[in-house]
Amino acid sequence: MSQIFRHTIKVLFQHCDPAGIVFYPRYFEMVNQTVEEWHEVGLKHSFSQMHLEKGYGVPTVSIGAEFSAPSHMGDVLVWTLHVEKLGRTSAHLHIKAMCGEELRMTATPVLVSVDMATGRPVPWSDEIRARMQGYLKASD
Repeated sequence: MSQIFRHTIKVLFQHCDPAGIVFYPRYFEMVNQTVEEWHEVGLKHSFSQMHLEKGYGVPTVSIGAEFSAPSHMGDVLVWTLHVEKLGRTSAHLHIKAMCGEELRMTATPVLVSVDMATGRPVPWSDEIRARMQGYLKASD
């Protein structure tokens, strides 16, 4: 049974354009915030541990996005994340933002584990891989 990570973000003034709706680049910041929270809470391995202690990072090497409906200042978005595919050095994620029952945004980032000193891909550690597998979507 695969887990789904959930994270809540309230839409603030800082996220909005003059019309009071989320300016689309801010959604990407929220996607990154969801990924960072997943690492800290879901994988129990924070970005600070990863970057400052372990010397590796997880840059997004590609991302797809669909914007289904606008979000407004004051909306509470529930972000969900699961792993679609887990490679030796990469993770294909599926992230959705919902406001109540309404889909607002879907993102499909691909993260790659890299050595920060060389910038080259490195395999996921056994510990992180095992935790990520808990979020791997079961085959249909």
